[in-house]
Amino acid sequence: MTLSRQTPDTDTPDLRVPLDTVCYVIEKAREFDVKTGSSDPAASRLDDDDIDAAVLEDRPSDPVRHELLSVISDLNHGAQIDLVAIMWLGRAEGPDSWDEARRMAEEGHNDRTAQYLVGTPLLGDYLEEGLNVIGLSCADYVENNV
Repeated sequence: MTLSRQTPDTDTPDLRVPLDTVCYVIEKAREFDVKTGSSDPAASRLDDDDIDAAVLEDRPSDPVRHELLSVISDLNHGAQIDLVAIMWLGRAEGPDSWDEARRMAEEGHNDRTAQYLVGTPLLGDYLEEGLNVIGLSCADYVENNV
């Protein structure tokens, strides 16, 4: 099945990553994206005595970042590949079809998928748009988890 931005299809692809997991990653990625740069560039992982700042700033010991890395790393290879493919579909300059996105993600898969995804600015937005391209959304997830 070929899904593209130009010709949306009512059939959705069989994802190897659970939709709830994608929605959870979107939620956490957005939490991470709104953080500001650290006010203390020399802060180390052990330097979290200012809890208020640690919640709002991107610090080395950021629990949201670690949670995102852990969730993505714990996925099997097929699920990681599909997560990358969804993200690429959501980017304006990404591949035009699900089959092409999945093939490209399969070819480029390596052991740094979690770091790659977490390091992608606007990851949550790209994943949400990618889901829209393949005819899925997180509406039910948001309704059940808010």
